[in-house]
Amino acid sequence: MGGNSPCASCKLLRRRCAKDCIFSPYFPSDDPHKFAIVHKVFGASNVSKMLQELPVHQRADAVSSLVYEANARVRDPVYGCVGAISYLQNQVSQLQMQLAVAQAEILCIQMQHEPVMPTSQMGPDDEKSFLLQNSLSQYLNYGSSSNAIHDSLKRESIFGDMIS
Repeated sequence: MGGNSPCASCKLLRRRCAKDCIFSPYFPSDDPHKFAIVHKVFGASNVSKMLQELPVHQRADAVSSLVYEANARVRDPVYGCVGAISYLQNQVSQLQMQLAVAQAEILCIQMQHEPVMPTSQMGPDDEKSFLLQNSLSQYLNYGSSSNAIHDSLKRESIFGDMIS
């Protein structure tokens, strides 16, 4: 900003904002929390060094990443972003499992609505289909009668609220 209104970092650090202030393009005075959290986690000196080492066209993305990581570190001091990523990967795996179960149930229902041939007229492929239908039906009836899958998917999100 240089002169008129100091940027958020100069305001927080209580210093005069120079024309060539490295923070002013990325930490405007109207968003002081953005710099405060980055300063708390990384320190102003480290952030300044990081920004100076980067080409100007990459600095905005770096600041965005620093703000995101700082927010994640405040929420989860041990794992930061990695904790959020791990949580989301687990959620994707569980949803993929639910999708596979739902697709299997759909297949089972479709197979139950197909006309059943007497076993004396079945060929080798028909026998496989019949056996698959019976075993799949038994498996799915066992899985759907218990709520173990649904109960295991209820867990606390990284933000503290319950999800299902």
